[in-house]
Amino acid sequence: MATTSRSRSTTKTGSKQSPADQLIARIRSREAVPGIVGLGYVGLPLAMVLAEAGFKVLGLDISKEKIKLLNAGKSDIDDIPDSVVKKAVAAGRFKATDDPGMIAKVDTISICVPTPLSKTKDPDVSYILDAVNAAKPFIKKGTLVVLESTTYPGTTEELILPILETNGMKVGRDFFLAFSPERVDPGNPIYTTKNTPRVVGGVTPACTAVAKVFYEQTIPNVYPVTSTKAAEMVKLLENTFRSVNIGLVNEVALMCDRLGLNVWEIIGAASSKPFGFMPFYPGPGLGGHCIPIDPHYLSWKLKSLNYYARFIELAGDVNSHMPEYVVERTVRLLNERSGLALSRANIVVLGVAYKKDIKDVRESPALDVIKLLQNRGAKVSYNDPFVPSFYLEHGEKGEKSHGLMKSVKVTPELIKNADLVIIITDHSAYDYQAIVDQAKLVFDTRNATKKVTKNRNKITVL
Repeated sequence: MATTSRSRSTTKTGSKQSPADQLIARIRSREAVPGIVGLGYVGLPLAMVLAEAGFKVLGLDISKEKIKLLNAGKSDIDDIPDSVVKKAVAAGRFKATDDPGMIAKVDTISICVPTPLSKTKDPDVSYILDAVNAAKPFIKKGTLVVLESTTYPGTTEELILPILETNGMKVGRDFFLAFSPERVDPGNPIYTTKNTPRVVGGVTPACTAVAKVFYEQTIPNVYPVTSTKAAEMVKLLENTFRSVNIGLVNEVALMCDRLGLNVWEIIGAASSKPFGFMPFYPGPGLGGHCIPIDPHYLSWKLKSLNYYARFIELAGDVNSHMPEYVVERTVRLLNERSGLALSRANIVVLGVAYKKDIKDVRESPALDVIKLLQNRGAKVSYNDPFVPSFYLEHGEKGEKSHGLMKSVKVTPELIKNADLVIIITDHSAYDYQAIVDQAKLVFDTRNATKKVTKNRNKITVL
């Protein structure tokens, strides 16, 4: 790594370069050292594509266990295989640390920390503030800081900018501050960090220009907007769009249940129209870190401006109650088809990850379904090929009231002995025809059994 080029301030013709031009030159030459704060589902994929592009990347995380794992060339993220991390570490292009002082060695800082909601659905930006305050003493002139963590419009300028300017540096002149929302879709085999277009908005035009060049080194399509607030709003619009439309189709599923219709048939037929309709699909509830949470950031911000986001709140209400609907349908199904009370039922849940073929259980509706079933006396076991175990948390302080649950092996005996099999996550590994053949009853919340041809009388779809 070159150490003298940082101090170069003139071109070959002797004209003085601005700090922005100097940093852009270092980025393009791969002399710049990117720093990634937070090595989770957002930070680690970004670190790996930067390392693959030829940068020497420094990753910062508070978890000593994660640091040890990554420096040993292993990954704990679905979309990043061990081989990718091992290659980057072996080539000297990636190193993980828990020492904030290492920030002094980097030229760019990408903040990729969690942004959860509080119990009252207020934004919890404490991880962002902790990251910025930890990095501030070590940030030198000519550094680019980019927030990637999803948050409400105004966060970058209202919270981060004042902290960084207390060092006496001026944004757009001495350092550069931008927002670029992560758009990671875990488990997506087509769109990854490398080929998903990036939106970038800086505090000043110079900030936008530097950030745009930074992302262009690894991503072919970078879309600049006029401000950090605009970039923050883009991400919230994307996930609010999905939340509202999923809320709509979930409500349509409730309507179809009362009308005696198959919602999947209705959606399939409507999808035959080549214009004016975009299919969304119902399910047992929303999961993951983005769609169940991000719209509430926007709703919270607008409440401070005396505006009530009606679509967001209504969609959130419909989606959050889907696990309860699944349990009520389960009660009805057991009673009508088996004459069995839920409190005497043996139920097998297939899939607890929030989406197919990944191991992420964050906000997964399966956890709520299992908890509700257990609270009403049902005996519940689960299988998930990606989730060997999890704690079912419960209560105001997150007490693990039901303790550790472990995935059981799917065997003919397991399925035959179940009074009901509930498909919550439609993993590709399941043999749905065999499951239906062996089961007494199947409640399919994902239409995973659509290709099953025999014994369809055993299946009830959402």
